[in-house]
Amino acid sequence: MTMQITTTAPQAPVAPSRGRLRPLGQNEVRITGGFWGDRQSVNAAGTLRHIGARLESEGWLPNFDLAVSGGLAEGRRGREFSDSEVYKYLEGLAWEIGRTDDAALEARFREVVSRVAAAQEADGYLNTRFGRPGQGARWSDLEWGHELYCLGHLFQAAVARERTRPGADDGLLEVARRAADMVCREFGADGRDAICGHAVVEVGLAELARVTGDDRYLEQARLFVERHGRGTLRDIEWGRKYYQDDVAVRDAEALRGHAVRANYLAAGAADVAIDTGDDRLLEALRRQWDRTVARRTYVTGGQGSHHQDEAFGEDWELPADRAYSETCAGVGSIMFSWRLLLAGADPRHADLIERTLYNVVATSPAPDGRAFFYANTLHQRVPGIPADPDTTSPRASSSLRAPWFEVSCCPPNVARTLASLDTYLATADDEGVQLQQYAPASVRTTLPDGRVIAFDVETEYPVSGIVRVIVTDAAPDAEWTLTLRVPAWADGARLRVVATSGDIVGESDAAPGAVEVRRAFRAGDVVELELPMAPRLTAPDERIDAVRGCLVIERGPEVFALESVDLAAAGVDDVAQVALAPGSAPVERDGRVWIDVVRRHESDGGWPYGEPGDGLGGAASVSVPLVPYHEWAERGPSTMRVWIPAAG
Repeated sequence: MTMQITTTAPQAPVAPSRGRLRPLGQNEVRITGGFWGDRQSVNAAGTLRHIGARLESEGWLPNFDLAVSGGLAEGRRGREFSDSEVYKYLEGLAWEIGRTDDAALEARFREVVSRVAAAQEADGYLNTRFGRPGQGARWSDLEWGHELYCLGHLFQAAVARERTRPGADDGLLEVARRAADMVCREFGADGRDAICGHAVVEVGLAELARVTGDDRYLEQARLFVERHGRGTLRDIEWGRKYYQDDVAVRDAEALRGHAVRANYLAAGAADVAIDTGDDRLLEALRRQWDRTVARRTYVTGGQGSHHQDEAFGEDWELPADRAYSETCAGVGSIMFSWRLLLAGADPRHADLIERTLYNVVATSPAPDGRAFFYANTLHQRVPGIPADPDTTSPRASSSLRAPWFEVSCCPPNVARTLASLDTYLATADDEGVQLQQYAPASVRTTLPDGRVIAFDVETEYPVSGIVRVIVTDAAPDAEWTLTLRVPAWADGARLRVVATSGDIVGESDAAPGAVEVRRAFRAGDVVELELPMAPRLTAPDERIDAVRGCLVIERGPEVFALESVDLAAAGVDDVAQVALAPGSAPVERDGRVWIDVVRRHESDGGWPYGEPGDGLGGAASVSVPLVPYHEWAERGPSTMRVWIPAAG
C-alpha cells in the first residue's frame, strides 16, 4: 500500500512525498566498517581531496573566479559541463560533512560556495561557459551546452546541504533557488518549449521542490519530462534517442540512447510520477526498468554497450570486450532503481543496486581513491597502459585507472555516492524497518506512532554470508517488523531468531525476495540471516550472442575476473590462451576463488576459420585463482576477462 510520507524529511538524497517505503537518512543509519566503511574512509581522505585539488589545477573551479573578474572569455578552461563537477564535488562534501562533521571539509565547502555564489548573475543565471561577452548566448546550444544539466547538479548539491545542515548560512540554497526561479521563468508553461540535451535538471528540480516546499519546481520538472519525445532538439547522427527526445517517456519500452542521460531522465520522471500521483507514468517506468535489466544490462550491473555514443545497444547487444558500462551510468542506474524501490518495495530493485555497487561503483576508484575507471570493460584484450599521474587523460576506454580525465564526471559521481551510501542501506514503513543492503551499521529510528527501533548490524559481508541484526533498544511490548532482503542468487538462505535468553525462537528457510520477522523485540534479541556464499557458475541468456558458450564465476554479489597475472601455472600470459576445463566448478580456498582451466591450442595459420573443434589440443587442466572484478588491474597491466569460454 502506498503511504503519504509526513515524517520529517530524512538526511538523504531522495525524500519522496509518498510511496511504500521511506529512506532512512544519515541521522538514522551509519555504516561502521567493513567493505563499504573502508571505501567511505578512502573517499573522505583520498577521493574528495583529490577531486578538490584537480578542480583547482585544471581551472574548473577558478572559472568561477574568472566570471567575477571578467576574464572568462579568454581564460576559461574545461568542457562545457565542467561547472557540474564543481557542484557534484560540493554535494559529496555536503554528505561527508553530514556523515563526519569534518571541520576542514566544512571550511572548504564554504569557501567553494562563496566563489560559486559570486559568479551568479542578478537574474539567477549561473554558468561559466555561456552568456558573457565573448561567449555564446544563453540557451543557444540546448543539445550540447549542458546549462540546465549543470544547474540540476547545483540543485542536488543545495538539497544535500539543506538536508544535512538545515538553515546553514553559507548561501548555497539561496543560490540554487534564484537559479531555479530563473529556470521556471525561462522554461515554464509560457516560456521556451525546450529541454536540455542531457537530463538531470528534472531530478534536481523535483528534489528542490521537496526540500523547499515550492511546487513550482516540481511543475517545471514535470514539464521537462513531458517535453521529451517531441523532437525539440536537433537530430544528430545517433538519432534523437541519444538524448531521449524520440519517444515520450511514458511511451518508451526500455531505456535507450546515452546510458547516463537515460537513467537520469528515468530517475527524474520517477520523482515526478511519485509526487504528482501519476501512476501511469510510474508503471511505464517500471516496465522500462524490467526490460532494460532483462535485456540491456551486463552481469556486473553495468549499462551501455556502445563506445561512440556511450549508449545502450539493442536487446541482447552486450559484447564483453566492447562493454562501455560508464561508471556514471551505474550511478544513474542506482538512482533510478532506488526511486522504484521506495515507491513499490520490490526487492529486485535493491538486488540491482547491490550488483551495481559492488561491480561498477566499487570498481572505478583505485585503492587509494586517487585514480579511476571511466568505462568498465568486461574483457581487456591487451595489457593497459599506466596513466601519467601528472597529466589529464582523454575520456578513455578501460585500460588502467587514471587520476583525471578531460571529462571527469565519474570521480565526483563516485564520491557523492560513497559519501551518501549510508542512506541506501535501510528503509522504513509504518510497521518496521527493511534492510536493503548489508554492511556493519547502526540503525536508530522512530516509527510514526512513536515506536522506537534501534539495532546494530554485524557482518563481514561479502567475505562472509552471515548477517546478524542485534536489537539494542525497543519500545516495551510493541511489535514491529524487521524485513531482510534475500538476494535472487541466494537459494538456500537460512533465517534464525535468537531471543535475549539465548533460546532459538525461530528458524526457517529464507527464499529469495524478502523475509520478515515480526515480534515484540527486546534489547539483546538477534536475527541472523545466513546467505550461501559458495562460488557459482553463471551462464548467459542464449540470445546474448557475444558471450554464448562462456561462463562467469560469481560469489555472493561479486562478479569475478580472470587476469593474466595469475596464469603462470598454466604456462601462458594471456587470458585468451585458456578456457574453462570440462566439468570445472569454482572452489574457494586460502581466501580466494579458484577455477580449473586448460590451455587452448594456438594456430599460426593465415585464416582464422576452419573445421569445428574445441582447439584445446588435449591439454591437462590447471587450477588458477580469480579476483573480484572490482579488484582487477590493481597489480599492474594485464589482460582480463569476466566471461570465460567453456571447453567441452
